[in-house]
Amino acid sequence: MSVAFTKEESSETAAETRLPDRPISGHPNLVTQNGLEQLQASLDAARAAYDAANGIEDVNEKRRQQAVPLRDARYFAQRVRSAELIPDPASSDTIAFGSTVTYSRDEHPPQTYRIVGEAEADPKSGSISFASPVARALMGKQVGDIVEVSDQELEVLSIS
Repeated sequence: MSVAFTKEESSETAAETRLPDRPISGHPNLVTQNGLEQLQASLDAARAAYDAANGIEDVNEKRRQQAVPLRDARYFAQRVRSAELIPDPASSDTIAFGSTVTYSRDEHPPQTYRIVGEAEADPKSGSISFASPVARALMGKQVGDIVEVSDQELEVLSIS
């Protein structure tokens, strides 16, 4: 009997229902309190999307609609479990994880970024990952220090 006349799913449908896991960085999963809350919210959203897809009657369509939320739920559950909550720095004397740093770069206007975990980093919103080249170069520095990143000099103007 042809597959067209059976209820079995095709190999194409089966491939669509199990997506490969999202890649996980090899860096420690350091997070601020806000970052941990963002991870938990993303996990909750993935679980809600998966649950919403449960209402679909067509089995194959249900599986397709659950594939992305299921993959995301696995990813965010792992990230929440492995999160290392780092408290805000106690001092603004030295740049550390969680610090907000203003620096100048050659002849560009000063830039301000908060150094955060990879999951919450968003340069457009003013945060960079602790694993980024700029953050790695700035960690441990103080106001007035100059570091070189990609053939450019950065001078630390302020830390908060």
